Amino acid sequence: MTTSTDLDTYVDPDDLNNNTSDNPSFDAVLDARLSRRNILRGSVGTAAAAVFGSLGASALGLADEAAAAPREKLLSFNPVAKSLADSVVVPAGYTASVLYALGDPLTASTPAYKNDGTDGDFEHRAGDHHDGMEWFGLDANGKPSATSTTRGLLAVNHEATTDEKLSSFFIHANGGTSTLPRPAAEVEKELAIHGVAVVEVHRKSGKSGKGAKWEYLKDSAFNTRLTTLTEIEIAGPARGNPLLVTKYSPNGTKTRGTLNNCGTGKTPWGTFLTGEENWAGYFTRPKGDDAARDGNKSVTALARYGRAEGASSRHGWETGGSEDKFARWINAKTGTSADGRDDYRNEMNGMGYIVEIDAYDKRTLARKRTGLGRFAHESAAFGKVVPGQPVAVYQGDDSRNEYIYKWVSSARWDAADANPANRLATGDKYLDEGKLYVAKFNADGSGQWIELSVTSPALSGYAKYPFADQADVAVNTRLAGDAVGATKMDRPEWCSVNPANGEIYYSLTNNSNRRVEPSGSSQTAPDSANPRAYSDIKGASRVQTGNVNGHILRMKEGAAGSAATSFTWDVYLFGAEASAAPGPVNLSNLTGEQDFSSPDGLAFSPSTGICWIQTDDSAYTDVTNCMLLAGLPGQVGDGRKVTLNYPKADGGGLTVDTYVGKAPTPDKLKRFLVGPADCEITGLCETPDGKAMFVNIQHPGETTSQANVTNPAKYTSQWPANVGYGAGKRPRSATIVITKNDGGRIGS
Repeated sequence: MTTSTDLDTYVDPDDLNNNTSDNPSFDAVLDARLSRRNILRGSVGTAAAAVFGSLGASALGLADEAAAAPREKLLSFNPVAKSLADSVVVPAGYTASVLYALGDPLTASTPAYKNDGTDGDFEHRAGDHHDGMEWFGLDANGKPSATSTTRGLLAVNHEATTDEKLSSFFIHANGGTSTLPRPAAEVEKELAIHGVAVVEVHRKSGKSGKGAKWEYLKDSAFNTRLTTLTEIEIAGPARGNPLLVTKYSPNGTKTRGTLNNCGTGKTPWGTFLTGEENWAGYFTRPKGDDAARDGNKSVTALARYGRAEGASSRHGWETGGSEDKFARWINAKTGTSADGRDDYRNEMNGMGYIVEIDAYDKRTLARKRTGLGRFAHESAAFGKVVPGQPVAVYQGDDSRNEYIYKWVSSARWDAADANPANRLATGDKYLDEGKLYVAKFNADGSGQWIELSVTSPALSGYAKYPFADQADVAVNTRLAGDAVGATKMDRPEWCSVNPANGEIYYSLTNNSNRRVEPSGSSQTAPDSANPRAYSDIKGASRVQTGNVNGHILRMKEGAAGSAATSFTWDVYLFGAEASAAPGPVNLSNLTGEQDFSSPDGLAFSPSTGICWIQTDDSAYTDVTNCMLLAGLPGQVGDGRKVTLNYPKADGGGLTVDTYVGKAPTPDKLKRFLVGPADCEITGLCETPDGKAMFVNIQHPGETTSQANVTNPAKYTSQWPANVGYGAGKRPRSATIVITKNDGGRIGS
């Protein structure tokens, strides 16, 4: 999530740079092209076979349909024009409907949402800032189904809340309190609107998808919420470690809540993964805590994660009262114990993980998978699972100058685990024991996955932070990445794996700290995989600097596949305005029907193989609201080498070589959707037949002033009330469902 403001002058609490290591940002030259192959065919059989291996399309009930129907042409829709309208715009022949919005009741006894700031009981309502999302099918008997297309569960992240001056103002009657201390009643609302929801949806009419009407079921027994106060198990190498000891869990095996949930993943065994992204800013750390800790190594770790002594919290939740649920947000040594069992000095160590949830079973505690590392998680994307080979999970750390990671399981994939009796126990098998790697890129266009093992000399001898054990590596993963010289990247957001060829795509949303002549440890020079540093004019005069528009990197694993320790790379697309200079900025030669800025959400359709690209932008919003694009990418190495020359003030210059993927023709990349005012487009999943697609519209109207919360005429958005959904006029984050009017697959 980014905020629509000047990236040079505003420090977004979601995008802080805490990496002051001297690691390289990338080596310079990619001098060898890779072989070309035409992979993506666009047919359901090809895409399904790539994703499900021997299971194939027939097991999904799709092969007969594909054989009987004429071969479809993907991306046959007319591209949507850029728009500043306060509405969701989709191509002709498609319908977008609001399905599930902030405050919607999740039990039969919860009253309808009044949307005037007086509503409560958010533990039983939809949370705020809908983000990543996954589909879990149900058959007619309410049992898990991999093929159901008309009934299922949506597991939805509720990342954050629209706020200004501490308060989540749209959910409070008069905008909330903008000074400290915060009233307990306001804090309790805000604690409850964060987290995750599981909500049942179904298609209630329409034959073969034509005229289909979808609704959520507010009285479903499956509906549930996880909030900042829900008990969760600690799993993996950090379970029971002294770093997880708190007043709440003296043995370090549990914590409360999940926070700032952004990207998602779906495991091959049918569970939901949610990433805890910008959790650090919710904690305060008062002055004097360094001395209270005797200046031990925890001081170094806290600073690396953005909580140096004196750091204030995002919402002031710690001021809601003396109760434990408020005090836990004070990340300081306030007790006398040696290990932290009488305070919350270690509380922040319980946040920042991939959390595994069984969407079908709300009675089982979710598990934080510490082995996958602790950082600002976005999504978790699985490589293609192959019987007898380890399982790989790809991840990114969404902060400026942070790293790209991969987890490789010790257990080798057993096809019988695709439908296990105990789904979270299967997660124990593949996500608790394995190896965590971080990416480093070389000058010849290759790269290495470097294992983050406490036994490696780089970690065991790291002077800045002495690692005690592998649990310490899991909890302080950023420091481990520093120690091995990982490559600094331009905010790795979502990642996704191309089902056609297994290549891994990362959206690098932007980086305001790229400079031709860096100043200070927080700024980095352009390099091969993050090659742009430029100024962008927004409106009449406002200038943003750095890698303003972002890009999408793609990687190809070595011969060992998911277990490989080497890879090659290029850049699939560079975000840019179509009118920008084609050399230094518009490197992908985007046209007005394709141009975009700040790619964020990223997902490949398992049905069609389309690459869906979502934006969370502040650089191009004077021209268009955020958007969703559909692409048919090729493969690593299908493009060209480009050399960028940057002059310096001293008369010298910086030369950067990069590789740009094949420029997208109008039939290979199109704008599919534009959202309402001030929103982010995020979260995407489909029914298995690809005929219904669910997308989240996050924080419409976020630039509304808190002072105007009671004046609808001054809201910068009134969506979705302006399309007839729900009471009141306050804007609401929401899930929409998109269908094709002729009953066909989305994107065809």
